[in-house]
Amino acid sequence: MAWGQRSQEEMPDFERAAREFRERLRKTFGGGGLGGWFPTIGLILALIAAWQSFYIVAPNEQGVVKRFGRVVRLTPPGPHFKIPLIETVLIPQITQLHRIEIGFRSDAPGGTKTIPSEALMLTGDMNILSVELIVQFRIRDSKDFLFNVADLGETITKATEAAIRQVIGESLLDEALTTGKAEIQQKTQDLLQKILDDYHAGVQVAAIQLQDVNPPDQVAGAFKDVASAKEDKEKLINQSQSYRNDIIPKAKGEAAQIVNQAQAYSQARVRRAEGEAARFNQMLKEYQQNKKVIRTRLFLETMEEVLPGIDKVIIDKKFGNQLLPYLPLGRSQKPAEVKP
Repeated sequence: MAWGQRSQEEMPDFERAAREFRERLRKTFGGGGLGGWFPTIGLILALIAAWQSFYIVAPNEQGVVKRFGRVVRLTPPGPHFKIPLIETVLIPQITQLHRIEIGFRSDAPGGTKTIPSEALMLTGDMNILSVELIVQFRIRDSKDFLFNVADLGETITKATEAAIRQVIGESLLDEALTTGKAEIQQKTQDLLQKILDDYHAGVQVAAIQLQDVNPPDQVAGAFKDVASAKEDKEKLINQSQSYRNDIIPKAKGEAAQIVNQAQAYSQARVRRAEGEAARFNQMLKEYQQNKKVIRTRLFLETMEEVLPGIDKVIIDKKFGNQLLPYLPLGRSQKPAEVKP
């Protein structure tokens, strides 16, 4: 018996039983039995348990942890721990933008195919339109998104179809074809969001995009003619408004210029009249002081103004009989004008 070993009689009962079990395994499997495999198997089981215990949530994801089928917690991005074999994890992408087509389907080569059962709808003025649109949405609540609605894609499709039919049914044909598309998109988005919130779908509607709004193919030509006429009408209205916006400011500017000129002329006339009145008053004052001199001066100035460019000789009548008549013959003779 080797050193450190005990006989079977000296061993306790449980040690003896373990040794007998090991001997049986050795005889059954041959060689060294399973004794050498226990550590390896245990290590493998430990690694599997550790692998199943940890999970990682990406930045664009959210973890939904279930314990025996019941949601117990939501986990943010990063590494996390769960109980293996008891807890399971679903990791939806909450930031990804999902897309659903209503009224048409995209083909692999890049074309589209219209779905009349979804696209045709009635307007408020009893006209039929073919409406094609795209719904874009993302996950807002992972728990509601995963467990509250069985077939979320079909639910959103039907809810969108109901919303757009209601909005188109409240709109006029001209609005849907021309200027009312933005308002229709917004109303449809608000109504669809309300429907999905009532279902607790956990979805946020990001956008509603009208791809194509046209009359049915049977009457498309007539509608295009009407649309062209309306566009021509709008074009003429815009041109007339542009002309009005151009001519009215010019007319106002010219009117303001004339008014300013009139006001300037009026002020100039008033200032001139005031100056002449002041000059007359001053002359009157001088006249009252020496009437004879002022009278003579006024007479001379008047004669110069009445007979401009003429040589004038003025002789006082008191001395008229005492002086010889004065006739400047030489100065009065001027060379004759030669006309061509």
